[in-house]
Amino acid sequence: MGARRASADADLILHHGKIVTVDGRFSIGQALAVEGGRVAAVGSNQAVLKRKGPRTRLVDLRGRCVLPGLIDSHTHPSAASMVEFDHPIPVMETVQDVLDYIRARAEALSDGEWVQVRQVFITRLKEQRYPTRAELDRVAPTNPVLFATGPDASLNTRALRESGIDRDFRIADGGPGYFEKDPQTGEPTGILRSMTRYVKVKPAGRQPTAEDQYRRTLELLRDYNATGITSIADRDAAPEAIERYRRMRAAGDLSVRIAVSQHVDTLGPVEAIQDVIRKIAADPLRKPDPLLRIVGIKTYLDGGMLTGSAYMRQPWGVSKIYSITDPEYRGVLFIPRERLLPIVRTTVESGLQFTAHSVGDGAVHTLLDVYEEINRTTPVRPTRPCITHSNFMSREAVALLPKLGVVADIQPAWLYLDTRTLVAQFGYDRLRYFQPLRSLFAAGAVAGGGSDHMQKIGSLRSVNPYNPFLGMWVAITRKAKGYEGRLHPEEALSREQAIRFYTRNNAYLLFREHEVGSLEPGKLADFIVLDRDLLTCPEDQIRDARVLQTYLGGKRVFGAAALASARRGK
Repeated sequence: MGARRASADADLILHHGKIVTVDGRFSIGQALAVEGGRVAAVGSNQAVLKRKGPRTRLVDLRGRCVLPGLIDSHTHPSAASMVEFDHPIPVMETVQDVLDYIRARAEALSDGEWVQVRQVFITRLKEQRYPTRAELDRVAPTNPVLFATGPDASLNTRALRESGIDRDFRIADGGPGYFEKDPQTGEPTGILRSMTRYVKVKPAGRQPTAEDQYRRTLELLRDYNATGITSIADRDAAPEAIERYRRMRAAGDLSVRIAVSQHVDTLGPVEAIQDVIRKIAADPLRKPDPLLRIVGIKTYLDGGMLTGSAYMRQPWGVSKIYSITDPEYRGVLFIPRERLLPIVRTTVESGLQFTAHSVGDGAVHTLLDVYEEINRTTPVRPTRPCITHSNFMSREAVALLPKLGVVADIQPAWLYLDTRTLVAQFGYDRLRYFQPLRSLFAAGAVAGGGSDHMQKIGSLRSVNPYNPFLGMWVAITRKAKGYEGRLHPEEALSREQAIRFYTRNNAYLLFREHEVGSLEPGKLADFIVLDRDLLTCPEDQIRDARVLQTYLGGKRVFGAAALASARRGK
């Protein structure tokens, strides 16, 4: 951890603290020097302060803890930042909360304008069910209503009529999905499974301009900084979002480093999909860049565990919560294996990282099987093939990841918010390999922590919460909201592992391990100053950690210039 050039004056020195480097040995230093936006030295106060010169800025840490800048492996910033552009959206914890919000929106809009509620998941509602068609009709009789959770939804009568969905409707685009029918009448109940693409929703309320989108995205990126995040992956970026990032990069406005997985639609001729993938591989943003780079593509392999459509190896089981009546129902696989194979092969051959939304163990094993087949002729490891979410796994899947070089992008917030419902649905034992983090670490697999942030600005009020300290606490404790005890505590991470989960591991997932993820000489000086020591504070205080300062390339992007006085070791 010594200095590279002992005679050079540092631009910045932080001293008398606890510098958690997250290097290969998880070394701890007392001081950190920055030169030219990069880490110049980490070591003792005495050794590092020798680099002080007349132009050096000094920060006395007063015993505080410094970590590498945190990395979120899974966000959706462009959409999330715009959710409350027109009006604030309250927290909805009951079906009545949902109905009250819909009634208020219908009263604020003109007759015939669409009322939309998105990503208020039934698993997180007290009643654990969809609002019914009749309930939606009652609170918004003259407005079409869409209550959507990912690809599934509940619609009222007018929304069904305007979308042309009646008892005789047929899916004709070759994609997945179905709608539920009343067993007595044969009429649609309003519940759609994996077919919201057919809902002819129209925007209502104040619509943003391109500059509004730019400004709101920047506001969100600054809030990421306030929670210690210095790098993110946009795991489903549309072309217009990528263009916005290009503008931000050119204007010097980016305050986080962005790795992009561009969205690719998998409907239509496979040859056309392959052409899209090859064009993405030729984009100038594929070149290494410290702030903005396209790393791969993202698509959707199955539904969701929050909506009852994740593709499982065993049947879900009849469920009142999810409105499942077929005892053999296993969820929905969006892309058949024979169609998935050429899409993934083209991605690998193009040098791109492939990832797909894969929640259920059936989807996870389908994707792993495809990776394994491709690997027989074309090594997949160099492209760091990924599984996004990877919630339901198995002993076999855990062992196969490091063998193939497959990485996992996992969100502890799902364990925190949804364990109560999942245990009620599947039972405790079937969740043995739900987010098996310790097993993944022990097997030598690389798993990184993310949020799947979809809506709202605010690290704890967002859907899902993007506060990384909450994520670390969940990974360490396996505790969940509204659930007594811990979900398979044998899969809990140590504190060191949880920190790696949001730093060094994510740097590898995003092809940035030579630049960020640890505080080592030569790497970019992305780091945060905390109000407590995550390695020694009481376990339940980890989730409440606050960031005092955030630095990107040695430049402070959040926090006051001077650190307020506080007792050491807080």
